Amino acid sequence: MKVRVKYAKTGPLKFISHLDVMRYFQKNIRRAGLDVAYSAGLSPHQIISFAAPMPLMLTSEAEYFDAEFASLPSREEFLRRLNETGVPDMRVIDASILPEKAINAMAAVTASEYRITLTEKGKREIGKTWKDALPELVRSLSREKEIFVMKKTKKKEEMTDIRPMIHNLFMEGEECRMLLAAGSKVNLRPEQVLGELCVRAGIPYDRFHFDIHRLETFTGGEDGKEFRSLILAGNTDF
Repeated sequence: MKVRVKYAKTGPLKFISHLDVMRYFQKNIRRAGLDVAYSAGLSPHQIISFAAPMPLMLTSEAEYFDAEFASLPSREEFLRRLNETGVPDMRVIDASILPEKAINAMAAVTASEYRITLTEKGKREIGKTWKDALPELVRSLSREKEIFVMKKTKKKEEMTDIRPMIHNLFMEGEECRMLLAAGSKVNLRPEQVLGELCVRAGIPYDRFHFDIHRLETFTGGEDGKEFRSLILAGNTDF
């Protein structure tokens, strides 16, 4: 049975890498006594794959991985075991059993929603300027048809129009919210949008001025279809 697991990564765990997260869950699944499936061959490993690995310095309440199990307890028992043998800042939130032909989590991801707030350092150094400028900057950026920024990849650096990758940009009280393209095909990091907002506000971009928190990870959105949480691809009633 293939299970999709939703978990939160918060607090000081924003400083650990994706490789550390993979190792953590491999050990946590064993500690929880769950009947995880292993690959065949001379070097068997747990059959587990992660969706949209999150960069350092971000927190999240919507991270996902898919894993295969030979047998399962109830959903409540499954979540309880993982949380009792885990740490509070890597809390397992939900799980669903995927249909046989479901697309794996990595391939399914199309967008992520983020919440942007100021850190204590940000409040001290740019708080008033940012608070005064942000609402109008968000409105003006949302109205533009093209937004060219210097986008870096592992292989090159070039001017790229990021506007098609911004599905939504709005204010929620004093917080900035962003729904951005994510996944293996097209991916826009919130830092790139933040950098452009800072340029327009006349503020030097400093990553330590901002807390970036992922609120949800989605699939869908193509050809006018609605975005859906990754957890909804399966059945949570088990």
